[in-house]
Amino acid sequence: MTVSAVIAIDGPAAAGKGTLARRLAEYYGFAYLDTGLLYRAVGRRLLDRGDDPGHVEAATEAARSLAPEALENPALRNDETASAASQVAVIPQVREALLQFQQRFAASPPGDAPGAVIDGRDIGTVVCPGTPYKLFVTASIEERAERRLKELRERGIESIHGRVLQEMKDRDARDSQRDIAPLAKSEDALLIDTTEMDPEKVFSVALDHLSTQGLAPPQSRP
Repeated sequence: MTVSAVIAIDGPAAAGKGTLARRLAEYYGFAYLDTGLLYRAVGRRLLDRGDDPGHVEAATEAARSLAPEALENPALRNDETASAASQVAVIPQVREALLQFQQRFAASPPGDAPGAVIDGRDIGTVVCPGTPYKLFVTASIEERAERRLKELRERGIESIHGRVLQEMKDRDARDSQRDIAPLAKSEDALLIDTTEMDPEKVFSVALDHLSTQGLAPPQSRP
């Protein structure tokens, strides 16, 4: 295994890919990047400056100058930021700038980590198509809506199932139908349907697959 080992995890919202990605990163000692936060960080910067998230030049500048520490802003998790992120994500110049950010992260993981775990929508197809370690995590839309509803309520945000379900359907459509880097499963990625799985089972399935692809457990690495 080399320093550039990358585990690419793709899938729709609330499928469980973030939970799996963080667990794998901890297990292997890899650096972790949630690429969704990149778009949120760009959107948040524009909002904080009073700029329109749909303004191409402003959004492009924000993406090109994005610093890693911007990903630690707790405001990235709120709905206003999520809305801004969806606007900047369709701008080709923003996607190109953030593609370069992601590829730099993959090639040189921070903290001298021996590899990287990157999750998003197009990691295995666009960002790191050459990695042999690819997972596509999904679940039924009804299950994903239930998970998101539970998450919102735990954060003290009241919502109803019907609205969350519709928002999930709308987001899936945007992600899969956009012209640039749409959500898609790489042909050589392992499909993991988490609808009936708990996190432990998902983790076990992922580890088994990564092992068959030649990714040694941490204690076996020189």
